[in-house]
Amino acid sequence: MKVIGFNGSPNLKGNTYQVLNIFFDELNKHGIETEIVNIGTKVIRGCISCGTCFKTKDEKCVFDDEVNTYIQKIKESDGIILASPVHFSGITGTMKSFLDRVFYVSTANKNIFRHKVGSALVVTRRTGGMTALNQLYNYINYSEMIVPSSNYWNVIYGTNSGDINKDLEGLQIIKVLAKNMIWTLKNFELSSVKEPEAEKKIITNFIK
Repeated sequence: MKVIGFNGSPNLKGNTYQVLNIFFDELNKHGIETEIVNIGTKVIRGCISCGTCFKTKDEKCVFDDEVNTYIQKIKESDGIILASPVHFSGITGTMKSFLDRVFYVSTANKNIFRHKVGSALVVTRRTGGMTALNQLYNYINYSEMIVPSSNYWNVIYGTNSGDINKDLEGLQIIKVLAKNMIWTLKNFELSSVKEPEAEKKIITNFIK
């Protein structure tokens, strides 16, 4: 099994990266392969809603860059975790551009991320954490991913690098989240229950 973490922070070894490593340490103990992809340090343009991915159905964005590689990484994985620091009560701009394109392509190709295990976490100095966390979960929930939870919302506090280690409740939240993701992944691995058939999306326009 493999879980990929997408780090939206522009700081390669900052608090968001460190939290992801704490999360992955738990998964590694149970033999789950992990990988961190640093998105926040890259230059990724946003989705222009051209609809090409709906026409080609080739699981690719019209902009032929590394985003297409990450789409396939997610498709081949068993689960993902999306992580971002909080910028102006939201996720980082690069992370937003990345997720818009990745999940739009998934939607255009019969929801290729459906029923993967997905979760999210954010790191904030003071406030805005819940707004940013909900922003990440919008992608996960829309894609019919299976979402493990923790014993509180996945918001960890810290300003300077390493400050997250002082947030004892935050550290527990992340460890509980990791254990619940492990449990969910293992249950999927052992289950013989057939997943429900995907339904064709009904799209309603309220403007006549």
